Amino acid sequence: MSRRVYVHVGAPKTGTTYLQDRLGNNVKSLAAHDVHLPTRAPLMSSGMFHFRAALDLMDQDWGGTPGHAEGSWDAMVRRVRRASGASIISHEILAPAAPEHVARLKTDLADSEIHIVYSARDLARQAPAGWQESVKQGRRWKFGRYLSRIRSGRPWFARAFDLPRVLTTWGNGLPPAQIHVVTVPQAEALTADPDLLWSRFCRAFEIDPEWAPEDSERTNASLGSAETQVLRALNERIGRSTRNNPGYDALILGMLADESLGGSDSPPILLPPKFYDWARERGEAWVEWLEQSGVDVVGDAAELLPEPPPEGQKFQHPDRVSNKAQLAAALDALAAMTEEAASRPDPDASMLARLRRAREAYRR
Repeated sequence: MSRRVYVHVGAPKTGTTYLQDRLGNNVKSLAAHDVHLPTRAPLMSSGMFHFRAALDLMDQDWGGTPGHAEGSWDAMVRRVRRASGASIISHEILAPAAPEHVARLKTDLADSEIHIVYSARDLARQAPAGWQESVKQGRRWKFGRYLSRIRSGRPWFARAFDLPRVLTTWGNGLPPAQIHVVTVPQAEALTADPDLLWSRFCRAFEIDPEWAPEDSERTNASLGSAETQVLRALNERIGRSTRNNPGYDALILGMLADESLGGSDSPPILLPPKFYDWARERGEAWVEWLEQSGVDVVGDAAELLPEPPPEGQKFQHPDRVSNKAQLAAALDALAAMTEEAASRPDPDASMLARLRRAREAYRR
């Protein structure tokens, strides 16, 4: 079989934003080596195309207008079938896909050799990152409630992080050699070699890193405790959720969460010490599953075991961050939004009227 398809299914918060952007920046150079990242139209980024194809595959809208992703999966399949060599499909929302959706993908691509790529990191890093990401996406829960739900295994993030569950579903019927698990290095290793995770992805996709020479400056910025609490309170105030208000999403994700609040100096979001035993037990179960499954591990399975907190490190619970720190973060956000508003053309009378009505509504 001459065509190979690599389906990268996440998990979220494992370098997926960087990976997808770098692949997108190097579409032509990769194609010269018969490695293809399917795209749909010049005005639509490859990332958006893959996102909509994933939504369509799983019969979801995720807050967009009803039917906005319809036909995207079929378009993806057509583009994959036109290509020879290797094609890469990548989006992290695929991780917790239901068995029937995975079966559809395999049926639609039955004339290709399918490989599954899953990137993972230990829960001491992954679980806190999931909370701030869920708040960026519109959730309003506090950190304590989020952690309780994550331990239950029910929320979307918990299912996306569950390595054995994800790979059992996606790997059903495939040889273990066609299942690739990329482990995310610990911080020290990434500091010593910033390209380490990228080189691991390349090994999983069987591509030479030099085939994608243009780097990516895009990252999914992490928020600190104060910034996440401010954004959570803003979600509550404006009634934002994960399934509506796409206009809010464009502003909050594009400007506030990634540009104005991201990369902050407030205390980082860390796993509470009492949860480390749980994270360690889960990590040990994952390592055992990998050893018994025979799948291809790119990296070191031991990296899925959380490192103990630094000795003497004082844990500050994100739900109890000071009002002073939250005020500073809120002022940063307000300053950024004021500068953005001032840079735009003067609003007409109808816009001013709408702003006044909104202000009065929030005062009630």
